[in-house]
Amino acid sequence: MIPTPSLDQLSEAAEEADRLVAAVRPGEWDAPTPCADWDVRALVGHLTGGNRHLAAALRGGAAGDARIADISAEGDDGDAAAAHRASVDDLLAASRAPGALERTVSIPFGTVPAALALHLRLTEFLVHGWDVARATGRPARFPEPVVEQELAFGRAALAQLPPERRPFAPSQPVRDDAPAIDRLAALLGRRP
Repeated sequence: MIPTPSLDQLSEAAEEADRLVAAVRPGEWDAPTPCADWDVRALVGHLTGGNRHLAAALRGGAAGDARIADISAEGDDGDAAAAHRASVDDLLAASRAPGALERTVSIPFGTVPAALALHLRLTEFLVHGWDVARATGRPARFPEPVVEQELAFGRAALAQLPPERRPFAPSQPVRDDAPAIDRLAALLGRRP
């Protein structure tokens, strides 16, 4: 059985992803990422929006809630890194609220237990953090046990979905001895 992610694991992964986002230099925002249709700015916008969405859902917001309907990649001043940082802070605060992780939440994927939403968000931090690292030439330093846990979660989750419903590109081949983060990225359609 795959354990429910802890708030410490979520925080560690969020902080590493945010470190990678904060390190993006002005000329790198338009760089291509391993996500074929997204440059760095769009990918960070996706990650920021997902953070905001789950934070609102953990506070009891619904999928169509006006507070989360208009999610942009940038903050009011056009600073995508600052907007991401604020979204991480908001998500971590919402996750720590009493009873938040016992809720059922509405996310774009559907209405699910908060524990499942936490797995999905953790996987997003890991894989999209890896994407930003690859796009900008920096190392991603996610805790290996957390990555292994989410790799097991990802394998189990994908095994339950028919191929036409998978939200990622087909899994790619990767060496068995590759770092866990590369194996997770490959599972979700990236070429390490």
